[in-house]
Amino acid sequence: MPVICQHCEAKKWKGETPGMYCSGGKVQLPRLVDPPEPLRTLLIGDSAEAKHFLTNIRRYNSFFQMTSFGTTKEIREPGYMPTFKVQGQVYHRIGSLYPLSNEEPKFLQIYLVGDGTQQAEQRCKNVPQTRQDIFLQLQDLLNHHNCYVHSFKSTMNKISPEFKVVILADKAPHGEHERRFNAPATGEVALIMVGEQHGARDIILEERSGIIKKIPDTHRSYDALQYPFLFWQGEDGYHFELRQRNPMTGLPQSKKISAMQFYAYRMMKRSSDFIILLRSNALFHQFIVDMYAKIESERLLYIRLNHGTLRVEK
Repeated sequence: MPVICQHCEAKKWKGETPGMYCSGGKVQLPRLVDPPEPLRTLLIGDSAEAKHFLTNIRRYNSFFQMTSFGTTKEIREPGYMPTFKVQGQVYHRIGSLYPLSNEEPKFLQIYLVGDGTQQAEQRCKNVPQTRQDIFLQLQDLLNHHNCYVHSFKSTMNKISPEFKVVILADKAPHGEHERRFNAPATGEVALIMVGEQHGARDIILEERSGIIKKIPDTHRSYDALQYPFLFWQGEDGYHFELRQRNPMTGLPQSKKISAMQFYAYRMMKRSSDFIILLRSNALFHQFIVDMYAKIESERLLYIRLNHGTLRVEK
């Protein structure tokens, strides 16, 4: 019988340390909202359609992701238990809002081109083992529920050569109410004048260019732009402004939540949750490798910035 954590209701084995997934109640994150149909049924995997989707979930995600996934080296080990491995650096990249005149749209650009049928045709063009009916269902879901899709489309009639689009790294645009964590709303994407100052980790998108930009792995949108099926509303991933809370009062404290604490909390099974991450089959394998690379990157950065205090060699 699993033991239920008294702080976060995570299911754990009897011998595991109390509160190991929430740091004894100091890590408090809002639950991920259960996905709507048809995504919920597709992830449960009971029907032939759902089994097809889960078998090809990484392929489907790759056609809806708004950023590209890259690594120094990706190792694929097929067989009964396929394994996802990477060597070296992992990075997510994003291009301009519209493709150049001699290029076809891809990633985020597909959301902004043509009607729903044209977008679905572009996504499954010359791709085996995919079904256009599933593409259309998932496309409608993201068009209705994903805050980034809404925001990008709402800015399109305002974009001009004098403006760029910015996705802020840690907070809502100036003049907006401070963004509530995990509660996507309008104002996720802002327009700035060319030459206007912005944060070093903000994502800046031009209307049309051949420039591919790397997204900082500590940007709050890093996860949602790459994994739209896991974060179908556009929920925040890990970022620097998350703080630990007092287990008794729930009030924020000065100490910040680490990437390891954040993802340890997110990956646990709780009776009240749909556990969308754990249901996502091979996409979860990619996600967990991707996020562990982020955790290691944060650790190495901490050592580099504090090597004097830690008394380690450069």
